[in-house]
Amino acid sequence: MVEPMNAPSLLLVLHDVAPQTWADYRPFVEAVDALGNVPMTWLVVPDFHKHNDLQAHPDFRHMLTERLELGDELALHGYFHCDDGPMASNPREWFMRRIYTHEGEFYGLSPEAALARLRAGIDLFQRYNWSLHGFVAPAWLMSEGTRQALRQLPLSYTSDPQHLYRLPEFTAVDAPGLVWSARSAWRRGLSKLVCDQREQRWRQAPVIRLGLHPVDMRHEFSRTYWLQTLKRLLADGRVPMTKANWLALQKQHVERAA
Repeated sequence: MVEPMNAPSLLLVLHDVAPQTWADYRPFVEAVDALGNVPMTWLVVPDFHKHNDLQAHPDFRHMLTERLELGDELALHGYFHCDDGPMASNPREWFMRRIYTHEGEFYGLSPEAALARLRAGIDLFQRYNWSLHGFVAPAWLMSEGTRQALRQLPLSYTSDPQHLYRLPEFTAVDAPGLVWSARSAWRRGLSKLVCDQREQRWRQAPVIRLGLHPVDMRHEFSRTYWLQTLKRLLADGRVPMTKANWLALQKQHVERAA
């Protein structure tokens, strides 16, 4: 495990970014922009649920280009963000792919299938001159085949809920994250309790990630939580950064200490 850098930081991450979800995020992004210089990492889905092909949405692409120019980061977040593979072959796989989530696009992919989708995503970023450092699998679920594919590509990191991983070695870096399940009122209430406890536990953590989803933005309770949590962590002195920039500074810290 790599020792993280000392400066307390904050990583604001928007999941499932697509033309379909931009209406959910837009008011929140405007509220964040009003706070000042708070860079964000946008997890972009090239063709969300197979009917949000970025090629058909030039205005949305232009907005993403502008966010890069403002200092934000765009990361690749699957390709379709839906699990379109063959039916599960055992109870555990069926549970993970049909009960836990229908979004685990990279959970069951072979090395060849994962490599094809990853390369298609990289090609899309290159087509629009978007710099690309990271890949995050939908629902953070990756097959061994996906891990093998990532080792072959010029990407610098991937992640799970509590770590960032440097590629191609998959070197783990602690990066605890707050995330909600906001689909129902009881889930939102439980999510707040859990995240409040975790935030207190991680008060001294070198970095905290805020992992937002479009459904969080559709409910005033969860949307307010995220904005107030962001403000509180900024007031506590945490420095907002993109994931790629934080990893780059952390690497410099480790190299200086060596």
